[in-house]
Amino acid sequence: MALRRGFRKEAREITLEVREELGIGVFAALDPYALAELYGIEVMDLSHPCLPPESVRYFTEKRPHVFSGALVPLQPSGAFIIENHVHHPRRRRATVAHEMAHVLLEHPFSFTLTDDTGCRAAVAEIEEEATELSGELLIPTGAARTAALKGWSDQSVASYFRVSVPMARWRMNKTGARKIAARSWHRQAQEHAASA
Repeated sequence: MALRRGFRKEAREITLEVREELGIGVFAALDPYALAELYGIEVMDLSHPCLPPESVRYFTEKRPHVFSGALVPLQPSGAFIIENHVHHPRRRRATVAHEMAHVLLEHPFSFTLTDDTGCRAAVAEIEEEATELSGELLIPTGAARTAALKGWSDQSVASYFRVSVPMARWRMNKTGARKIAARSWHRQAQEHAASA
């Protein structure tokens, strides 16, 4: 499914604004928990005592892969994020960034937490926008291009930005960072050869 026209540009603009609010540059690792705190969104995990123990066991022991996190509305106008604390910290960072993307985009609450496959039933366009924005928040397009020009591997990008290797690979591919770097290196080689 394609994102609506102009959304990637919008995501880059939101990311720059958010990073400015957090006091970090484009080439810094973003802390999604600090972002949640900045927006007054509490992040709690499944070990919270208010949650039913049988549900916690289900999502942490029996089928931990089916639930990463969710943005839950609070009446009258608030929300909190619940995350699966048994997941790897890098996955948890991506989960919180994804849920914060829903906050930043002011998406409506229109989902059920899980279905039989473990996926939230939500409007596909909304989920795609949140995925795109969360990726941009964690590894901005400009940062991906800088990393590519530095010749960083997916592993290096993942380590620096504290994300999973698949997330790093996706962002490096999605932004075209390595293609742009290759064209830049090719152009420089041609210029060097012409001046020699």
